[in-house]
Amino acid sequence: MPARTWVPPGPYDLHRTLGVLQRGPGDPAFAVRGGEIWRACRTPQGPGTLCVAARPADGEVTAEAWGPGAEWLLDRLPRLLGEDDDPAQLTARHRIVHEARRRHPGVRLARTGLVLESLIPSILEQKVTSDEAYRAWRLLLQRHGEPAPGPWERLRVMPDPRGWALIPSWEWHRAGVDAKRSSAILRAVRVARRMEEAAAMDLADATRRLTAIPGIGPWTAAETLQRALGAPDAVTVGDLHLPKIIGYALTGRRGTTDAEMLELLAPYAGQRHRATRLILLSGITPPRRAPRFPVGDIARL
Repeated sequence: MPARTWVPPGPYDLHRTLGVLQRGPGDPAFAVRGGEIWRACRTPQGPGTLCVAARPADGEVTAEAWGPGAEWLLDRLPRLLGEDDDPAQLTARHRIVHEARRRHPGVRLARTGLVLESLIPSILEQKVTSDEAYRAWRLLLQRHGEPAPGPWERLRVMPDPRGWALIPSWEWHRAGVDAKRSSAILRAVRVARRMEEAAAMDLADATRRLTAIPGIGPWTAAETLQRALGAPDAVTVGDLHLPKIIGYALTGRRGTTDAEMLELLAPYAGQRHRATRLILLSGITPPRRAPRFPVGDIARL
């Protein structure tokens, strides 16, 4: 059970920094217990479990890890927590961005260094509600993942590439995953090594590497690389809600398109994802005019 300590260079918000790695409530690979964040991963060295806790009184973040991947996780702890990230690179051009940064000075962009870990759930989130995608992720890990090393028995490590490839078609169906999304996942895991190489690339090259796989488009690549690379400019395009939120927050207008959102974010070139994160943290969203989309369940078909 090796341990490690990291001292943040300034104000630090552990839960908002790492919280983006959680895929919905009940994520089998992520848990919060008191002030601790637990994360089960499949590293290049094998399964590992990481427990991270902030100690504000000492100005430190401490971590313990278990399993074959423990040393890999601890060696990359500072990068995961945002040591290489520089929030000062963003210059606020809107009052809402300025206020959000003032209220949340400790938010950094996490960098996991693991591509499939973020790519597979991002594919599951394509063209469905968040609840549907979260349910699929839970069921697939519970049925086909493996128990995470360490003391918390509830945590699960996602399957390795071969494990994903061996999931039968009826299990995808039972989890509510259609053939289009399951096929994209299977194509990605067949070239898992090539996918993981993207973690060492710059954003443009990594995006090209991911989108070379049929079924992985700009939306999925951005959602993946925001986490795997901690990429500050990986703005999400093609999202149903994000342009409307950004447009309403910055202009008060409804119905903003992707093109209009990109125009609004142009002053933040190089930092558009960070600006988006801050705008979302403001909590300002357009009032709802219609009921939520109903949650589908193809497993009943």
